[in-house]
Order: sequence, then C-alpha cells, then structure tokens
Amino acid sequence: MTLVEKADRPPGGPSIVDWDAAAQVAGRLARPGPQATRDELADLVEGLRDAAATAVPHVLDVTRMTPAGAARPAELGSVYVVDRARWARANTEIMASMTEGVAQALLADGSDRPPRVPQATALVGAAQLGSVLAVLASRVLGQFDPYSAAAPGEPGRLVLVAPNVLHAERALDLVPADFRLWVCLHEQTHALQFAAAPWLADHLRGRAEHLLTDLSASSRRLAEARLPEKLRTVGRAVLDAVRGEGTTLVDGFLTDDERRQLEDVSAVMALLEGHADVAMDAVGPRTVRTVRSIRRKFEARRDGAGSSGVDVVLRRLLGMDAKIAQYRDGAAFVRAVEKEVGRDGFNAVWAAPGNLPTAREIADARAWVRRVHG
Repeated sequence: MTLVEKADRPPGGPSIVDWDAAAQVAGRLARPGPQATRDELADLVEGLRDAAATAVPHVLDVTRMTPAGAARPAELGSVYVVDRARWARANTEIMASMTEGVAQALLADGSDRPPRVPQATALVGAAQLGSVLAVLASRVLGQFDPYSAAAPGEPGRLVLVAPNVLHAERALDLVPADFRLWVCLHEQTHALQFAAAPWLADHLRGRAEHLLTDLSASSRRLAEARLPEKLRTVGRAVLDAVRGEGTTLVDGFLTDDERRQLEDVSAVMALLEGHADVAMDAVGPRTVRTVRSIRRKFEARRDGAGSSGVDVVLRRLLGMDAKIAQYRDGAAFVRAVEKEVGRDGFNAVWAAPGNLPTAREIADARAWVRRVHG
C-alpha cells in the first residue's frame, strides 16, 4: 500500500508529547487488518484512488461550492491510501501541528530560558495517546488533513485507511465500488470545505490550541490536588462517561468556561461532518447505485449493532458516541438551513468565521438564518 510521507515537524518550540513514540505505540498496538491477497490489495488501493478522483466533480456539483480563487479543480489535494499504522503516524503529525503553541503557553515562566517538557512527561503522553490511536486506527475509514499543506493556501491531503474500508464492505456486504466512492464523497467534501474557506484551518487550530491550553492547566491543577480529590474526580468522570451522562471522559474535568469552549468547537465539527454526510447522500442512486442500502447499513453500524459491551464502553470513554451525534446534529442543521434559504444561502456559512454556527444554532437552524441572513 502507498505510505504517507512524513510531514515536516512543527518548527521550534517544546512538544507536550513525544509524537514519534506515540506513533510507534499505536502501530504496535493496532489490531491487524483483514486478510487479503496481493491482487485484492492492489485492486483496493487502485479502487480507492479512482474513487477519490471520481468524487471531486460530484462534490463540486452537489455542494455548489468552489475553492477560493480557483475554477473547477481536477483534484482537491493529495490522496494517500494507508494502513492502520500509517494512519496513526499521520494523526500524530496533525496533532503536533495543532498543539504547537500549547506547551509554550503552559511552560512560559517569564524568563528568557526556552521552555522544556521533561522527557518522561512526553513519553507518558505518548503511551496514553498511542493507546487511544491504536483503538481508533481500526475504525476510521478516511480523513482529510488540512494541516499537511506545504504552504498557506495550498491543499492538504486525503488519507484513506484501506484495511478499514475492506473490513466495512465485507462486514456489511456492500458493493465495493459503490462504498469506496461513497466514502470518498464524504472526505472530498471536507477537502472542499477547507478549500472554499481558506481561513478555516487556522481558525480551528487557534480554537483548539486555546481550549487545550486551558484543559492542560486544569489537568495540572488536578495533578496537584490531594489523592482523595483526584480519585473522586476521576471516578465521577469515568462513571458519567460510561453511563452516557457526559459526552466524553474529559467532560468530567471541564470548568464551565472550558465546557462552553468545547461546545463551540464541537458546533463547528458538527457543521463539517453533517455537511459532508448530506453531500455524500445527495448524489443519489445515479452516482452511487446502492446509496440507500449503504446508508441504512452504515447507520446501524454507527449505532453499534452487534457491538460488545466493552466496545460500547470504549466508544463512550473515547467520545465516539459524541462523534456520531455530531454527524446527525450537523446534518439536521444543514437540511433545515437549506429548507429555509436554499443551498446557496447555506453556503454563506463559509464566508467568514463569524458565520459559523454556535452550539445553540446547531440545534436551532432558524436562529442561524436570522443572524446571518436577517
């Protein structure tokens, strides 16, 4: 399979995690993919690459969006077909880019000395993060990475996880060509979102860095707390996450301000995921003949049909149930806005950061329409 090229490391500054070690841990712990012959793998890689290219004109047509400063492009970014270990590597590179300023902000002490993260701390973070990535590496089908662009304004990369696509189409008894195109329609919609709104990647990076800095400071306060307080806080957070009373494990550690920040970031992610879900279905049976069957089976898969009790607990702890809610809430928002002001009216969301929906507006599309369209 094609391997993801190693992205440049973030320039300068300390790192809160040993990213290379995290990728190695994830690669060792990730479960092996489904068995396939050399010919089957070659067909899979070629099929995914073809699907990624075929998806572009369909996405442009159905969304009525155009990359900033460009005509209709033949492609929206580089395409990489990878295994699970390389997906983990790609995600450590994304996280390294998005958290570049976090350690700097947390460790600054007002002196001229450069801040430094102890190696032991960075390795502990690597072990924790690598373990989580190993779980996710067997579940993600594809991902658009806007942070690997060689220069501002250039496209990012689309990463397709071949063994997971193969596993899903076998497990759900899907038509391979249809399913591969369906997946690529979703991911190429993400590529188009960032191409049409070139400010979006930096906006999300800034919001994420601010939130992570606050969360890290809260974690540091928890680390300095007395043991009984630590045990109560951690136990309550785990119990709430498993019961489904919080969106993720981290919910139990948030202050009110941090929770509001997380809700705002989650609203933008709901928009991106919901819009991509609407686009991938909007092409209809003419383009993806079995699209309705794929959607029905895939929704059952998202709902955890056939999942073990352990898998359900993991999904809640890692926030995967919250991710599923993002798809559905975001899709409902997109459809409601389009019903009010049409597809072109909805596309005003990509004009500026101020046009992004808030968490309240994701649940009340008419509020967004009143604010943006008057």
